[in-house]
Amino acid sequence: MNQLTPFARFLIMLAILGAIFFGGKYILENTGFGKNLMSKSAEQKSETDTKAPEEGPANESSATATGSSSSSSSSDNEASASTSSSFSYVAPEPINGKLKGVVELGASGFNSFIVRIDKSKNWKLEKAEFGNSLVTENMATDDDIRAGLKQYIGKMLDFGVSGRDIHFVVSSGAVKAEVTQKIVKNLKALNYFVNTVTPEQEGAYGLKCVLPQDFEDEAFVTDIGSGNTKISWKNGGVSSFETYGAKYFQDGTDDGKVYNDVKTKCAEIPSMKRKTCFIIGGVPFSMAKQVREGKERYTILKAPKDYKMDDAKGKAGVNIYKAIKDATGCDQFIFDWDANFTIGFLLNLP
Repeated sequence: MNQLTPFARFLIMLAILGAIFFGGKYILENTGFGKNLMSKSAEQKSETDTKAPEEGPANESSATATGSSSSSSSSDNEASASTSSSFSYVAPEPINGKLKGVVELGASGFNSFIVRIDKSKNWKLEKAEFGNSLVTENMATDDDIRAGLKQYIGKMLDFGVSGRDIHFVVSSGAVKAEVTQKIVKNLKALNYFVNTVTPEQEGAYGLKCVLPQDFEDEAFVTDIGSGNTKISWKNGGVSSFETYGAKYFQDGTDDGKVYNDVKTKCAEIPSMKRKTCFIIGGVPFSMAKQVREGKERYTILKAPKDYKMDDAKGKAGVNIYKAIKDATGCDQFIFDWDANFTIGFLLNLP
């Protein structure tokens, strides 16, 4: 070895190192110990590789969750927007109130209401009955009218209303009908007095019943009746006007003429009172019925274009509603299921 040149020694060293390298590789690849070692190394690598992708989906999941949260938030906002368009006002309950009854003799029939009223004029509807009659079509006899009135009176007495606290009111629309005198005559025969009202009075009574005190500065009241429509608002006292009712078609009056008359007269409503309209009447009742949720007292009506009414009265009422909406640009029309102008009449009694 000592006689070998340095270069030869270098070659021998390379050969030895090569043998060690390839020998070790053979052992690792073909012996159990080597396989176990490589398997373990692979598992460690696999764990490392697996962790990295998991972090990706976790972030993606987090992003998805954030997106979901955003979507949910958006959905909540939409729900809130929808909810904010609902009317959550709760009318004050009467305290130690007294029962009073009133029968409305309207252009389309008789309706009755039993109301509990306290000294502060807070009120609650206890019972209501709505019925059609053939009075204004001249197809009701005196016996028909008297039987119907007796029925209403009897039910009120049975409910606990004192006879002296039962009142009869003829609507301003019905007053125009000649057959109204039949009603007055038969009520007198039953020893009851009949109260007649002008359109202005009816508008004021409707406002007194329907318009909450909290909304006096921003709202007006509409009562679309069969014989006429009354619109009123608070202006120190009460301001009101009368226009066509939902049965104008019976006189052959043109839709356009009615629309223009209503729209023109609505110019009288002060701009600051046009944010909200509290609305009552037969046609608004039919419209509210299509969208009412449960037994809510207040229902926000849809836009006029969303109502497709089958009957002539309904179509005429929607025409009036559209004219009011177009003229005022009112944000929301709120139907009060418990209100009627005759309840306002009761509230006006001492």
